[in-house]
Amino acid sequence: MHKEDAWVWFKGGEKGGFWLGGFIASESQEDVFLIERPDFINCKVPKWRLSFKEPEDKKRGPVIPDGAQWKIP
Repeated sequence: MHKEDAWVWFKGGEKGGFWLGGFIASESQEDVFLIERPDFINCKVPKWRLSFKEPEDKKRGPVIPDGAQWKIP
């Protein structure tokens, strides 16, 4: 399974969202990735929540699809 360094977009509540780096992402099915980091519980997220290069603006989020799923069961 191919693994890549990744940044993950998180909801931020009142302060807005943010990108957080240090994750390893591996595609588990089409457009769904398993993200891993020692201080987080491993989970699956949709591709739209990931960036495979460091975002220039850590507070500017991705395009969030209508009815988006944030975490994949």
